Amino acid sequence: MGFDFLLPFDRAVSQFVLSLRSNAADAVMTAVTSAGDAGAVWIALAVGMICFKKTRTTGLLMLAAIAATFVISTLGLKHLFARPRPCVAFPVAGFYPCPSGFSFPSGHSISSFAAAGVLFFRKTAGRWFAVALAVLIAFSRVYLNVHYCTDVLAGALLGVGAAYLTVRWFDMKKAGV
Repeated sequence: MGFDFLLPFDRAVSQFVLSLRSNAADAVMTAVTSAGDAGAVWIALAVGMICFKKTRTTGLLMLAAIAATFVISTLGLKHLFARPRPCVAFPVAGFYPCPSGFSFPSGHSISSFAAAGVLFFRKTAGRWFAVALAVLIAFSRVYLNVHYCTDVLAGALLGVGAAYLTVRWFDMKKAGV
């Protein structure tokens, strides 16, 4: 499936976001994106939550949603769509290293919104901070020129959908439905 019809929009957003670059912002965005590598910050949070009885179920649901989005995104959709990354199509010299693999959807975004979504739908304390961090991680991917805007938007929507379905499934099982 081609993404040519999205390219003018994606390029315009990328050019605007890249115009915001500064040395300080580069350092912050690199750190933010590193926190989202392989869902590290979310997996660590979920494992921490599992250690406490009060938050154990939410932590397990976060891990389930993250695992589901890994299968959907990294093992499925990325290979199906095979969209080249913007750093391949439009490299920015001397900037963040271009990762291997395909661009659509953003794995950082899908896992971040899956985890934050579980916290949100479970009405967990700190859920708004988690949503803000998910947005920041998604933004960092466009800022670093490793994803297009539509990659992170699709990842965010898929992540929220996975979170909703995971929490809904648990609630139905708990209710005996």
